[in-house]
Amino acid sequence: MALIDWFLLVLYLVLTLVLGLWLARRNRGEDDFFVAGRSLSGWLAGASMAATTFSIDTPLYVAGLVGTRGLAGNWEWWSFGLAHVAMAVVFAPLWRRSGVLTDAAFTELRYGGPVAALLRGVKAFLLALPVNCIGIGYAFLALRKVVEALGIVSGEPAALGISDTVWLMAVVALLVVSYTVAGGLWAVVVNDLLQLVLALAGALAVAIAALHAAGGMGQLLERLENLGRPELLSIVPWTWDGNGMNWLEGAGISVPMFTAYLAIQWWSFRRSDGGGEFIQRMLATRDEQQARLAGWVFLVVNYLIRSWLWVVVALSALVLLPAQSDWELSYPALAVELLPPVALGLVVVSLVAAFMSTVSTSVNWGASYLTHDLYQRFLRPNAKSAELLLIGQLTTVLLLVLGVITALVSDSIGTVFRLVIAIGSGPGVVLVLRWFWWRVNAAAELAAMLCGFIVGLFTSVIPLLRIEDFGIRLTVITVSSAVVWLAVMLTTPPESDEVLERFVRQVRPPGPGWKRWRERFDVDAVDTLPELLRRFLLANGVLFGGLLGIGAFLLHQQWLGWGCLLVLVLCALTLRPRSATSAS
Repeated sequence: MALIDWFLLVLYLVLTLVLGLWLARRNRGEDDFFVAGRSLSGWLAGASMAATTFSIDTPLYVAGLVGTRGLAGNWEWWSFGLAHVAMAVVFAPLWRRSGVLTDAAFTELRYGGPVAALLRGVKAFLLALPVNCIGIGYAFLALRKVVEALGIVSGEPAALGISDTVWLMAVVALLVVSYTVAGGLWAVVVNDLLQLVLALAGALAVAIAALHAAGGMGQLLERLENLGRPELLSIVPWTWDGNGMNWLEGAGISVPMFTAYLAIQWWSFRRSDGGGEFIQRMLATRDEQQARLAGWVFLVVNYLIRSWLWVVVALSALVLLPAQSDWELSYPALAVELLPPVALGLVVVSLVAAFMSTVSTSVNWGASYLTHDLYQRFLRPNAKSAELLLIGQLTTVLLLVLGVITALVSDSIGTVFRLVIAIGSGPGVVLVLRWFWWRVNAAAELAAMLCGFIVGLFTSVIPLLRIEDFGIRLTVITVSSAVVWLAVMLTTPPESDEVLERFVRQVRPPGPGWKRWRERFDVDAVDTLPELLRRFLLANGVLFGGLLGIGAFLLHQQWLGWGCLLVLVLCALTLRPRSATSAS
């Protein structure tokens, strides 16, 4: 990088620190530090959610998927759009009405007794430490790969025998922890907004430069077709011809794997009703309407705006970097090769900004579990606000250190991503059903979570038990978990009437599964289950009509593009009037 690029990077880092320190004045207690005083707008919360998922690892991850599996490989993460739609139109207002501080704390609103307390503690521990540290770790792994690919560091030993890569990671980690510890969630979300703008600008710059170098979209498509890899430009892992459907073996996506993406993964994963960091943002909004808006802002930015920017870069790399061996590195490699000074500096800043937004969110979110759901709940129930604020700051530092250590023991972002999915699969259906069926109890959710984690871990990392086909692995995890949690639920008593009454009055859950309890306590549901299902289906038409339509037009598949656009418009027009009425 040129001197001007270094100047831009340092300027950005100083700006984030100053902004975090300035926002520290808003933190007067635990609510301010972890949920921003419940005063966020939907626009700011949604932008923060999008920035959180736009980490430094995501463009590298997408480049790796496209380079090895073609466009259809993106269904590994596109399929989560189904869960994110459910989050926006179904679960966002429910979470906001719950009024809890974390999703772990929600367990003792929905359930009661010692088992609920155990579930809260186990969930807080698993999500804050192993799951969260793996997530932080693969963000640091991506930072490591990017800074080495850009030539900022060499990976060779430097001071005290520690490599220059580790020293750089330590400096960035120190900066992240400084503004996160000082400013809490306020510093995280405001910096997220800045970081999202920079990250999108950087992705757009790399996409334009790569497309120009490839000769424009038309020539890029022609050159890709000449590579003899039909899976590269196929949105699904099959083609149709006169002989019927032909599965694209070159995509490396088996029939069970693709089926699992669409039919299992999105509802079996632990984020089926929102996900910890997203739930934190929805709980921090001003009201239910703003929580729902946050979900929609995230959907538009995450899937419709940035998705194809990454894909264009990944496709361009296939013809511009034919000798590339690690396709995850093609994104920073193209930036170095194609961008002049200043432009390169801005892209580097955008990647660092994307990294910082994810890590700052993860450490603040993880610290909320350690502070609120473990320390306060089990060790110091009468702790004062100042004490809890201090513990939150200390646990933030702890999580960041553990995340850096995790990053040093892995090399593949995609592999770590699939491990995170595997160990988090299984409990998703219970997390959904607990909102709609009174009979689900704490023992069932605890069994589903532990079984999914153990089976997912064993089938992913233990050689004798490892299941190579990811689709089959997800199916085994989900079925095993279902057998266990159903057996546990049917052999343990339901929650007490007092607990169920408290939940019904607070959340006003929809659906026939709560009908007799609503009638008993004279509580009206905010929405009916058929109306929620209608919104879910139509919102998916809007999302995937837009996602696939944009891709089809980019790929010069005009008929598919117009068809998807028609689906988007019809679903949006059908969805809007009743949504407005319901919201009022």
